[in-house]
Amino acid sequence: MSKYIFVTGGVTSSLGKGIIAASLAKLLQARGLRTTIQKFDPYINVDPGTMNPYEHGECYVTEDGAETDLDLGHYERFLNIFTSQANNVTTGRIYQTVINKEREGAYLGKTVQIIPHITDEIKRRMKLLSESGEFDIIITEIGGTVGDIESLPYVEAVRQMQWELPEEDLIVIHLTLIPYLKAAKELKTKPTQHSVKLLSQEGVFPDIIVCRTEHPINDDIKRKIALFCNVKIDSVIEAQDASTIYEVPLIMMQEKLDAIVLKKLAIQNNIEPDLSQWKAFVDKVKKPKTKVSIGLIGKYVELQDAYKSILESFVHAGAANDCKVSVHYIHSEFITPENVAVKLKGLDGLLVAPGFGHRGIEGKITAVKYARETGLPFFGICLGMQMAVIEFAQNILKIKNAHSTEMDPQCSEPVIDMMEEQKKISIKGGTMRLGSYSCEVKLGTLAHDIYKKLQIIERHRHRYEFNNKYLSEFEKNGMIASGSNQQTGLVEIMEIPSHPFFIGVQYHPELKSTVENPHPLFVTFIAAAKKYNSNLKELNTMNLQTAAN
Repeated sequence: MSKYIFVTGGVTSSLGKGIIAASLAKLLQARGLRTTIQKFDPYINVDPGTMNPYEHGECYVTEDGAETDLDLGHYERFLNIFTSQANNVTTGRIYQTVINKEREGAYLGKTVQIIPHITDEIKRRMKLLSESGEFDIIITEIGGTVGDIESLPYVEAVRQMQWELPEEDLIVIHLTLIPYLKAAKELKTKPTQHSVKLLSQEGVFPDIIVCRTEHPINDDIKRKIALFCNVKIDSVIEAQDASTIYEVPLIMMQEKLDAIVLKKLAIQNNIEPDLSQWKAFVDKVKKPKTKVSIGLIGKYVELQDAYKSILESFVHAGAANDCKVSVHYIHSEFITPENVAVKLKGLDGLLVAPGFGHRGIEGKITAVKYARETGLPFFGICLGMQMAVIEFAQNILKIKNAHSTEMDPQCSEPVIDMMEEQKKISIKGGTMRLGSYSCEVKLGTLAHDIYKKLQIIERHRHRYEFNNKYLSEFEKNGMIASGSNQQTGLVEIMEIPSHPFFIGVQYHPELKSTVENPHPLFVTFIAAAKKYNSNLKELNTMNLQTAAN
């Protein structure tokens, strides 16, 4: 049987339950234990696929096409394993299942209630991953904050599982905040005490308390937390703020979190976790040899979580290049032909990000034009690729009305059009082209130089595609399709061979970049930015020498 670890959070949201869960899973994995993580979200949406990024951050897509919480991205990046539909469950999905069963007659004669019907479905989902026999330990992150009304059914389900399972088969880790009062110059434990009290009132008693803090906590504070929260002093773990999330597994190893967990779960394991490669990666992140500046052109730049996987892919690619990637967020809505040179000044590369809707589109097209004309390394993802196609059609092919039917349904020259199978779909949730699809890469192209293979598999999330009616005209004029899906003919990769580095992809490579396997598209894009930066410095030096002579 699998053993269960539940991670709850208190005091405030955004403390980093997902990072703590992923860090613990990394340590357990390094000890040879088969470990996975799942996230239970308390919102009523069936999944985050229809939610604005401002509401929820990015929507992370798994190999099997599930639209999930962004924490699953952390799980995959830390563990280097794929997650699936079963790794993310929402209140909406729970209620949808129970209501459908009620309509089918599964509960005939019964009054359908939160207890036992909703909590039974929650427990069924919590145990689902254990049925395959693939995992020794299942870590379950409970979304939200203890005390929130929407989280109560999940806490109750954990209480019931604590009662049903042997004591050594289930533990609860509670992540909390120890705030620092600057005026008093002291750390305060009272919020943690109240948070644990709220959890205990619901019948769930934490086995380990992880304390998020800006300052080190001494033994007196640990002793106080242990006394008032009814845990042993060695079960009070310090989680001081780190300079990078990838440092957290190393901090948790120093705090012996994994050893404490194994002891409480009665697991005999003498393997010491070897995180030497992980530490080497962290050292590269913290001590880069060079630096490049990348412009991220998007429409949700006020919220970094909207582009979380892209930002983490830059971290992976930067480490692979011994380079710090400084990301400059540029709102596409405020880019115009008049100010584009100023807005993009000093950049070594340009990434045009994914997105939906017409807002900020013209700014993206203008930015692509600038990169194409100046030789600035360019990388477009999903909508970013589509903007590159539209820009090329308008300015090189001179197709005046070239655009996308997403922005203009009556467009007379739809170089980007809705996929044929999408035209009959009216329901929005979970109906895009989602998950992994294969792509055949053409020999002798930039794409092939990057991937070093002719067949690749990447994840998708889109409704619109390149219109193949225009392909021959594009290729005759210098923009080629270097990758496509052989079953559907869908163009997956577009590039300009005459440009130093200009590539756009319909899929989302950021969803497959991990610490152990940084994505080759990001790695080569940063390498191209480094080369551009070096050439620029060399040119400036030559100009200074010429001026001096």
